Amino acid sequence: MKARTEAIALLAGGGVADFALRFTQIALPLVILRETGSVAATGLVGGVAGVPMLLSPWWARKARQWVDSGPRLAVVAAISALALASVPAAAEVGLLTPGLLVLSGLLLGFGDALSSPGRSALLADTGDRWREGQAVVLLTWQDGLRRIGMLLGPSAGALAVSTGLTNGLLWIEAVAVLVAGLLACTVRAERAPDGTATPSIRASLEGRPSVLHGWIVRGTGCVMWFAFSLGLSILGEDRGRPGIYLAAGMTGYGVGSLIGSAASLAVIRRVRPVPLASIAWASVGLCFVGMGLWTTPPAIAVLGAGAGLTVAVGNAAISQLIARESSGADRRALLSGQTVVTNAGSSAGMLCGGPIIATLGAEHTLVGAGLVTAIVSLTVLVRCQTAEHAREQSSDRDHHAGRAA
Repeated sequence: MKARTEAIALLAGGGVADFALRFTQIALPLVILRETGSVAATGLVGGVAGVPMLLSPWWARKARQWVDSGPRLAVVAAISALALASVPAAAEVGLLTPGLLVLSGLLLGFGDALSSPGRSALLADTGDRWREGQAVVLLTWQDGLRRIGMLLGPSAGALAVSTGLTNGLLWIEAVAVLVAGLLACTVRAERAPDGTATPSIRASLEGRPSVLHGWIVRGTGCVMWFAFSLGLSILGEDRGRPGIYLAAGMTGYGVGSLIGSAASLAVIRRVRPVPLASIAWASVGLCFVGMGLWTTPPAIAVLGAGAGLTVAVGNAAISQLIARESSGADRRALLSGQTVVTNAGSSAGMLCGGPIIATLGAEHTLVGAGLVTAIVSLTVLVRCQTAEHAREQSSDRDHHAGRAA
């Protein structure tokens, strides 16, 4: 019963904080633009926040293992809440400067690099205490709540901004992050014995080639994601219908991802994780190809729903793989590595995406990105199937040799 209560507290806190994050994505650039008058400064907090995450394999090896209990997760949440609150507080007194924005972004980046994998690891540990196989269920629910925030949060934030509640949204997120940390305070520690070595991400991957294959598939999809998010925005501008194509794609994606999150628990129990993730992300690639070929809002909405559904299933498969094949410090390291892969891939794609789209055009970029995603995913699938077939043949030979002996 205690494990169930702890799991609900972690899910509720994470869901509230993630929903509030969608408010900030709407309000933060407006507050910065209003106070500084600089368009270039609007992305300063978000851009700087990505730096600690990208560098976390080097600096966070021991720090991420420190976040092994609810109270310690609450400490990290309090620091993040302070960083969030500094922006509206400085705006209220007219002291919002680029230096403060950089400091706030760095603190948020450090906090996210520790709290995101830390919360997931605690949730999986709590699931293990609850009952066998529950860790995968809880991680899937976490992903589902995140997708609900992605679907509903921006609309709620835009509505609040339209009523004049801009600075207030930043205060709301700071409070939500703090509350999420306080809710986790009851979660007990899952600590390794004293003297246990702190594993690096690379060391935790040793003997787990399936996790690496899953990351290759998911990382490729994250790199190519710019074709969807940035490509649809530019497509709308080129056709004189700004925002229409992106809105259609994101709405379809949000609905599809919710359906996929609900269905994934049944699917991942019946199909091996890496083949499932490979097929799912190959399907995402084909949806991208379809968007490049049939560029009407209804078609993009339908294909966006297909992409959302398959992304949710593919991500659940990889989470299941990590939850099954690791525990304790290794699990925490692997969840951190997964966060780095997804964030680094998305950042790299967005960095290179603009020039690529400017050269090829949005439609051709969608087709090309989709083909790359599908080809990499199918290559991993074939390689895994070949390796599995080789293992079965080796096992059969050993079995026959044993009988002959």
